[in-house]
Amino acid sequence: MGSRKLQVWLPLLFAIVMIAGMAIGFQLKEKTMAARFFSITRKSSLQELTELIKNKYVDKVASDSINALVSSELLQHLDPHSVFIPADELGSANEDMMGNFQGIGIEFRILNDTVNVMTVLKDGPAEKSGLITGDKLLAVADSIVISGIKADPVLIRKLFRGEVSTTVKVKYLRGKEIRTVTITRNVIPVTSIDAAYMLAPGKGYIRINKFAERTYEEFMQNLEMLQKNKLESLVIDLRGNGGGLMKEAVDIADEFLDDDKLIVYTEGEHAARMDYRAKRPGIFEKGKLVVLIDETSASASEVLAGALQDWDRATIIGRRSFGKGLVQQQFQLSDGAAVRLTVARYFTPLGRNIQKPYDKGVKVYQDELMTRFHQADSTGKMDTANGKGKVFKTKSGKIVFGGGGITPDSIIAFDSTRFTRQFIQLLMTNTLTDFAYHYFVNNRTAFNLYVSPEKFNLAYLPGKTEWEALSVYAKKELIDISAVDTKGKQIILERFKALISRHMWRDRGYFIIVNQSDPMVAKAILTLK
Repeated sequence: MGSRKLQVWLPLLFAIVMIAGMAIGFQLKEKTMAARFFSITRKSSLQELTELIKNKYVDKVASDSINALVSSELLQHLDPHSVFIPADELGSANEDMMGNFQGIGIEFRILNDTVNVMTVLKDGPAEKSGLITGDKLLAVADSIVISGIKADPVLIRKLFRGEVSTTVKVKYLRGKEIRTVTITRNVIPVTSIDAAYMLAPGKGYIRINKFAERTYEEFMQNLEMLQKNKLESLVIDLRGNGGGLMKEAVDIADEFLDDDKLIVYTEGEHAARMDYRAKRPGIFEKGKLVVLIDETSASASEVLAGALQDWDRATIIGRRSFGKGLVQQQFQLSDGAAVRLTVARYFTPLGRNIQKPYDKGVKVYQDELMTRFHQADSTGKMDTANGKGKVFKTKSGKIVFGGGGITPDSIIAFDSTRFTRQFIQLLMTNTLTDFAYHYFVNNRTAFNLYVSPEKFNLAYLPGKTEWEALSVYAKKELIDISAVDTKGKQIILERFKALISRHMWRDRGYFIIVNQSDPMVAKAILTLK
């Protein structure tokens, strides 16, 4: 009988005890700090400040703007490469690393309030629809006028971007004729390889502009193409390459290193050491190799150059690289934004971390490049190649440095005496670029007779006619080039020729021209003999 009563009353007693405990807990909440620690409603001072600005500030401030400002300021105090990416910028930020975008496949510039087609990508939707370089875009979708006004290039770009298979109606001017065309958007590949060709018999050249998702695949396609042309030695040009996906650089390094050689390893406070090694037979493990770098070669570029230097596999030529040895990982945030947070440091096979110091703040860190160019010697050559940091030795006994970038084995200092003040003016104001565009459009029929950049390079020699036309055009931009000497004229006309070549064969055409007088390329060819 007693046990039955206990079974009936026990749940009721348990409930009473729970209620009493909760009542006591609520009474203690205001008297103890422990209760506040576990409270899910407790706000940080940062949250409180954000709400105060949002609800009390004299002017309207968007919440997204506050979050972006606070987040960016916080990340800057960690290191120079951790960044906050607002939700509305995330797509374009990721696009560069994806190696493609969705659109119609043109490059444009706004000249005199008119949207001019500068390049039509080969086999893209715009080319298939009949657009050519020199067309002037007037309106989109009948009613959206984009010429004759101070149009925003970002907004214009958005009008042409869109999902695959969607269409955009474009009104444009060709000569004196107004035309209309409907273009179906598609996936537009963005190549990581600017140029790949034979510099000389047996000597190949590949220029990589970034390390994106398809860089290794593109590199292999171009390397195999060069091998069909009896490739014996190779120049890899990483100048201007700010990095990207480390795995792509690792895969490329694997093609030049044998056995299971270490290529790079990463390690951080919250990230255990991870080794990346050569894991397959490479297709170019024996031929001579040169890598070109400069102060704008960074991150994944330094991974590739550092691995090949540490194993004595390549001769590094140029100027000291940027010095970025930090690894970022992207994390998605709940509001659609993202943060690329530094999670580890990378180290070359010898254990070098080439990250330059950033303890004096972001501005000093960014300005460091300019201080290198102020170190000119008596000839005017600016040396940006001084070795920095701890000394290491390769297996062959060669000295290499840790910290402050990759120091080349052979230094080619920046020679400021090669470029006249007028040449720099023509470049900085885009005057030379714009002149080359107009000259190409006006003389398209003659230029289209050239069937390849190699034949164009040999046969076309700009001279008096082009110089006089450029002089007239430059005067309109308040640039006087009448006093330029013979050597200066030669340099300017060669760059003009390269810009014309780019209109016909894009970057490959451009680099075939400019590389013929490039001091680093000349040194590379001598090194490969």
